Amino acid sequence: MPADIATDIALQIRGLEKSFGRNRALAGVSFSVRRGERVAFLGPNGAGKTTLIRCLSGRTRPDSGEIWVMGQPVEQREARDVIGLVPQEIALYQDLTTRENLMVFGKLHGLSRRGVRDRVEWALNWTGLSERADDLVGGFSGGMKRRVNLACGVMHSPRILLLDEPTVGVDPQSRQRIFSMLDDLSRNGCSILLTTHHLEEAEQQCDRVVIVDRGKVVADGSINELIARSVGTSRWVRLRVDPPLKSPLTIDDGESAKPIGQTGDHQVTTRIDDVSTHLPGLIGWIREQGYAIADVEVHAPSLHHVFLHLTGHELRDA
Repeated sequence: MPADIATDIALQIRGLEKSFGRNRALAGVSFSVRRGERVAFLGPNGAGKTTLIRCLSGRTRPDSGEIWVMGQPVEQREARDVIGLVPQEIALYQDLTTRENLMVFGKLHGLSRRGVRDRVEWALNWTGLSERADDLVGGFSGGMKRRVNLACGVMHSPRILLLDEPTVGVDPQSRQRIFSMLDDLSRNGCSILLTTHHLEEAEQQCDRVVIVDRGKVVADGSINELIARSVGTSRWVRLRVDPPLKSPLTIDDGESAKPIGQTGDHQVTTRIDDVSTHLPGLIGWIREQGYAIADVEVHAPSLHHVFLHLTGHELRDA
C-alpha cells in the first residue's frame, strides 16, 4: 500500500482519465471513500458517473490514473473480490425463485456450498422476503426486485459496495426498507458509493457528497461544507403581504438598498443571515409600511441549491 494512503481509506481514486473517441468522459477524477462511509456520487447526465462506476467494477479500463481498494491496486484479484456492484438495471433471473437467484449469485461470487446456504438465509431475513423465498421473482413488484437485486450484489460480504440508482421506480415503503438494509451494511463497516438522481436521498442518507461535472470533480465534502463554500448559509425568506404592494419595497442591508418586492405583487422575498434576530425586525418594518403579513416561508439552503450553483443543471434521471 502506498505510504500516503491512510489506513482508514477503503477506496482511493487518483487522476482517473477515460476517453471514448473525442468524448473525454473522465478528466482526472480524484477522491476517496473511508471505511464504513457512505458517499453520494452526483452529476448531470453525461458527467462521467457511469464511466467511473464501470472503471471501479472492472468493466472498463481507464486510460490513466490509479484505483486502490483496501490498500491494493484494483487490478489485483484480492482487491476486486471485496467490491460489490448493484447496477441500475435489474440483474435477476426472472424465471427463478428468490432463493434460487441468491444461490446462483452466491456461487458466482465463489462461496462454498455451506457458505451459500448460510448467506441465502441471511439475505432472505435481511430483505424481509423469507415468506417469498420460493416465489418466482418475475412476479414481484419493482421494490421487491430491487431488494433481491441488492442482496445478490452483497452475497460475498463486500467491503465496498457500488450502488447505481438503487431506488429507481420503487414505492416509499420499499425505498425505506432499502435504506434500512444499507444502514445494516454501514454498521458492519461496508463502504458505500451511491449514485442517485434523488438529491434528498443523497442529503439524508450519505455522510459526504462528491459532485462531478464534465468529467471533473467540482465539489467534495459534507452537505454543510458544500453549502458554506458555494451558496452560503443564509436563509431565503418569502412573505405574503396584503394588500398588494402599492410601490416597490427596498431594504438597506448596510451596504446598499436591495429591492425585495415589486408594485402589484403580494410577495416579498429576501435573504437573511439570522432568522431569530432579523426576521422579527423585517416583519415589523413591513407592517410599518402599511402591509399585513398573510404568510411567512423560510427556506434553508440545500443540496439542490448547491448542485444548481455548481453545475447549472437540474439533476434528472433522463
